[in-house]
Amino acid sequence: MRTTTSHDTLLAVRNLGILAHVDAGKTTVTERILFATGAVHKRGEVHAGTTVTDFDAQERDRGITIFAAAVSCTWDGHRINLIDTPGHVDFADEVERSLRVLDGAIAVFDAVAGVEPQSESVWRQADRYGVPRIAFVNKLDRAGADLDTAVASIRRRLGAVPLVVQLPIGREDGFTGVVDLLRMRALLWPDGGGAATDAPVPEELREEAARRRRLLEETVAELHPDALEEFCAASALTEATLRRALRELTLAGDGLVVLCGSAYRNRGIEPLLDAVRDYLPSPADMPPVRGTTADGAGEREREPDPAAPFTALAFKVTATPTGRLTFLRVYAGTLRKGDAVLDATGGRTERIGRILRVQADRHEERQEASAGDIVAVIGLKTARAGTTLCAPGAPLVLEPPSVAEPVVSVAVEAGRGTDTGRLATALARLTEEDPSLVVRSDAETGQTVLSGMGELHLEVAVEKIRRGHGVEVVVGRPQVSYRETVVAGVTGFVYRHVKQDGGAGQFAHVVLDVEPLGEPGFVFRSTVTGGRVPQEYARAVEAGCRDALAEGPLGGHPVTGLRVVLTDGATHSKDSSEMAFRAAGRFALRDALRASTLELLEPVAEVTVTVPEDGVGGVLGDLAARRARISGSTTEGGTALLTAVVPLAELFGYASRLRGRTQGRGTFTARPCGLAPVPATTAATLLGG
Repeated sequence: MRTTTSHDTLLAVRNLGILAHVDAGKTTVTERILFATGAVHKRGEVHAGTTVTDFDAQERDRGITIFAAAVSCTWDGHRINLIDTPGHVDFADEVERSLRVLDGAIAVFDAVAGVEPQSESVWRQADRYGVPRIAFVNKLDRAGADLDTAVASIRRRLGAVPLVVQLPIGREDGFTGVVDLLRMRALLWPDGGGAATDAPVPEELREEAARRRRLLEETVAELHPDALEEFCAASALTEATLRRALRELTLAGDGLVVLCGSAYRNRGIEPLLDAVRDYLPSPADMPPVRGTTADGAGEREREPDPAAPFTALAFKVTATPTGRLTFLRVYAGTLRKGDAVLDATGGRTERIGRILRVQADRHEERQEASAGDIVAVIGLKTARAGTTLCAPGAPLVLEPPSVAEPVVSVAVEAGRGTDTGRLATALARLTEEDPSLVVRSDAETGQTVLSGMGELHLEVAVEKIRRGHGVEVVVGRPQVSYRETVVAGVTGFVYRHVKQDGGAGQFAHVVLDVEPLGEPGFVFRSTVTGGRVPQEYARAVEAGCRDALAEGPLGGHPVTGLRVVLTDGATHSKDSSEMAFRAAGRFALRDALRASTLELLEPVAEVTVTVPEDGVGGVLGDLAARRARISGSTTEGGTALLTAVVPLAELFGYASRLRGRTQGRGTFTARPCGLAPVPATTAATLLGG
């Protein structure tokens, strides 16, 4: 049972992330939070390359966040552990790993653009992990900025219930402050930065503020039973009731508190920090973490208690001049410098050399870390993102963050033959730090192939090899990762694996049904009864089938979207073994796939193109030539917004083509949205038919 002291300490911690579309102002919001809390004494600027969290040279060169960065600060007696996440779709896996360990998040939206494609993607990621959020509508000082329009897009595109707690004072360049609808007071910020001043609501906004306060009360009363009871009795809600209800609605995910401001002008940051304190959860508010026992037989819970057995999840690994840093979210127990910990995922015991509180690229050494902390440790040699670390005497395996399959590949080789070994070392280090990067050797060409989530993802990875390891890399043209799938399978496919070359032989007899699954993935089950194929041999057949999925019969691409059923089989008293049945599974499915009807699949992306109205015709024609399927078109204020599903292979070089067709005025965003069949004529060309 938790002590009062440890419980109070947990209540004063907030582990949160900043989520948004690229260029919505995430990093600027983070920088202003650090400045407002006194963690830094000079405001960092993205355009000047002086930000704390975008400290990598590539981030400063490109002006975008590439790697999730952890920082800590203190506000009103609360410690805030904050992770600034990337906004570009190519680095969505970095966001995924961060969300897995966060308790809450601030979703940042552009006051002009509202909900943008990547905003929607990260929102869905947060939904999957049940992360409570508040919203900050940023850039209210921009031309065309409108809080109500942005809020309407949140309601329409995200399906959230916005609970707007502020009213802007002034529009666009004249934005000077906000009306706090809970206290019914104005907050005004001076030009050039500085603390907000508290003032009465401006006369010209009193009626509008009263109307919005009433709307907020009515919406909260509809969603919260206690608030409804008070509203029915008094026809109004007190500030205390509103705050309590807003917190509970936020934690339950039933409402979204919306604040606004301009991070660049340092307006709206202090109320945002107050909202983090008031509405987002502490580790003590979160349910106990659940994991499976070491033998996989059952589940067990761990309370967020410093006195419980140590349990933590590694969510990021990075190499620095000071050593290999492993970032941990501690869910339970206490970790001390020098402690031995069990890597429950790999079954190894390692010792903690140092514990660090991380401030982006700066580190502060600590003697211990306990439940609720996010820290980095030095000393772990094999832990990777998704590894569970725990007390050796109390093993528990936590669910790791999911890793998306790569969709784009390039061939890489060392520019100088003498650097081949260094390139291999650099690639191994890259995949260790970023699980969404995959390295393989092409069996036909002998080339080393690097696969990732997009062109930019691979560009960054290659540049990291060049800068970080001093290896000149020759890169081939990008290629998409095709897949093969079953359209019509086979039933009762018989395969006998018999091998006799002296000594103990190999014997396995299997009968398989192969059928389409209807979605990406692989499902295996056994319906064999009577012990004709023991369970351990059935598992070996499944392992063999998974081996066979690596190369399909059409073009050697991985196979997905099928179900395999082991319906019958036979064993030999001496010559049957798991190895024999694994081989039988591999060869049986390989031959069964050759007897099936297959089709080629290609990765597709949902593309949103923003283009001047007079350029729509040319853009639509170009999209049609790229085999796009147009799904929507809207026009507002002379600007058209086109949405389409486009094969990823057709998007290479599209940015340059779009700029050329629109005199540099067109922009687009793309996010992977699954796989689609390749048209027969295109497939024949790709497969050399």
